[in-house]
Amino acid sequence: GKLVNMRHVHVISKYKDVVINMDTTYWGRHFGLVIIKDAFRNKVLWHKFVSDERVSDYIEGIEWLRSKGFNIYGIVCDGIRGLFRPLRHYRVQMCQYHMIQIVRRHLTSKPDLEASVELLGICMSLSHVSEDNFREALTCWHKKWHGFLSEKSIGADGKPHFTHPRPGAAYRSLMFYLPYLWTCNHYPELHIPNTNAAIESLNQRLKTLLRNHSGISKQRRIKLLQEYIARHY
Repeated sequence: GKLVNMRHVHVISKYKDVVINMDTTYWGRHFGLVIIKDAFRNKVLWHKFVSDERVSDYIEGIEWLRSKGFNIYGIVCDGIRGLFRPLRHYRVQMCQYHMIQIVRRHLTSKPDLEASVELLGICMSLSHVSEDNFREALTCWHKKWHGFLSEKSIGADGKPHFTHPRPGAAYRSLMFYLPYLWTCNHYPELHIPNTNAAIESLNQRLKTLLRNHSGISKQRRIKLLQEYIARHY
């Protein structure tokens, strides 16, 4: 068919000073697409089809950009933990929206425990308060609930476990990402976005595209996605 004859041409952007969004979107469990996109121009700079999300793929994309003469002034990403150390020489912004999602996953959207309700409340204020206020609220919360978080009880295996593991896990997660949540404010002149919204909308378009072509082979799905990116981005 017509699809097979289309040739995918990668045009390298002439704008070499960039802030980038990075993300992987999935169809099913083992078919994903890593995308690195210019945060301000509607342009996909690099992409790669993958079977799972790995730090090495993002690093490969960044090294490819550098080899083509790009200057990367900021990176917005969704928080694979292993990514932050290799990117320590860059200004990295953890997507605030994904931070909230991670905390929600630990606490659920409607937590029962008072400690969890309070922590979720603090987290939901993320994009509306200053970094100092957020850090202070987090410190106060931890002081208040420290004893509660330390409580242990004997599990079915006969060993002691934290009685309330969820709020503790959510707090540790927030503490891990805290240094990366306000990079956008530390460098206002770069206008680094505080979320990955720009890439999310692209992911939704790609998902819709494949939904309309369900049942085609993996090779044809790859062709279709590549063609769409080449044409629109």
